[in-house]
Amino acid sequence: MRATGSFEVKLAPQNDSSPDPNMARLSIDKQFQGDLNATSKGQMLSAGTEVRGSAGYVAIEKVTGQLNGRTGTFILQHSATMTRGTPHLSITVVPDSGTGDLAGVSGSMRINIADGKHTYEFDYSLSR
Repeated sequence: MRATGSFEVKLAPQNDSSPDPNMARLSIDKQFQGDLNATSKGQMLSAGTEVRGSAGYVAIEKVTGQLNGRTGTFILQHSATMTRGTPHLSITVVPDSGTGDLAGVSGSMRINIADGKHTYEFDYSLSR
């Protein structure tokens, strides 16, 4: 199955004692609209480099709401790199993280950013 829609995201730097200015920890706060009508809260760790356009991040976010009318929660795991401006992003559902009507959810999400607007495509299945 596929869910599509848009989302708004707020990233906020967290107090961090890291002496390296290229390393950061941020909180994630998202509002999803469309087939996924939900909010999420999470944490991100990021690292930049001296080379413009090269960086990486990992993140975990807990999504709470409705997916095509099914209510529950699930957790998304992000792993991303950018090599001189070329991105590679993997976002997957953490196995066995679904609750409520979303128990047994699995899948992956793609994020698209155009003209400052964020959209998603979430390919998923439900085993229950």
